[in-house]
Amino acid sequence: MTTTIEGSMEMTTQVETKRLRTLDEQYHLEARDINVWFKERHVLSDVSLKFPTNSVTALIGPSGCGKSSFIRTLNRMHELIPGAGLAGEIYLDGKNIYDADIDPVSVRLKIGMVFQKPNPFPTMTIKGNVLAGLRLSNRRTRDENELVEKCLTRASIWNEVKDRLDAPAGSLSGGQQQRLCIARSLALAPDVLLMDEPCSALDPGSTRRIEETIRELSSDMTVVIVTHNMQQAQRVSDQTAFFLAEENQPGYVVEFGNTEALFSSPNDPRTEDYVNGRFG
Repeated sequence: MTTTIEGSMEMTTQVETKRLRTLDEQYHLEARDINVWFKERHVLSDVSLKFPTNSVTALIGPSGCGKSSFIRTLNRMHELIPGAGLAGEIYLDGKNIYDADIDPVSVRLKIGMVFQKPNPFPTMTIKGNVLAGLRLSNRRTRDENELVEKCLTRASIWNEVKDRLDAPAGSLSGGQQQRLCIARSLALAPDVLLMDEPCSALDPGSTRRIEETIRELSSDMTVVIVTHNMQQAQRVSDQTAFFLAEENQPGYVVEFGNTEALFSSPNDPRTEDYVNGRFG
């Protein structure tokens, strides 16, 4: 009987260890105690967030509270800004991306980014834009045409451009250019896609299509989006982080959690005031 109990306990321990390991692996991107400076100015203080796989996380808050600065730390874009400094750790699949032996270019291949303003190569063709990242990183693909169609389809623009893939990207509308930039990022098969206010300059129709794309992409990758649009955060995200900064103080996270709960019953009165439009 003792042997049976011990065996049962051992099996239970193994199951529990496996369960905990699985739960930990669900958060394959994690920020720990992130602090950001621009020269002497401390702009972000002690931000720790976990990003679940197959989910969308929205970062909200007033202008100047450090949201864009934070999202750029997640793929080492922050360090490209002159005078920028950082303390803390960003983990991707359990490895700190800021470790000395990590190539920042390899990080950005795994963690793609779409910026506020569409930035396709305007004189390059639509097809050429999709493949640009592959060629710049010296990657190869078995079938370029198949990859182009797949990425443009996932970015919800294939039907609009399939008959003019050799046209310059500059001939596309703003919303189409933004979706082309998403397709360009997808060609590199990133694990994570960062989006810094991707709809801020777009019309409602283009915004709706990009929001639909975001939800579809989250089925097999982690998406982090900065947005000033409270309705957009509610529509597309699974969890939300509310950033705030007092006058002359660094930004920080006031509240972080399930999007529906954060908007309907926030824990902090400042969150409730912000999401209901009473400031910011």
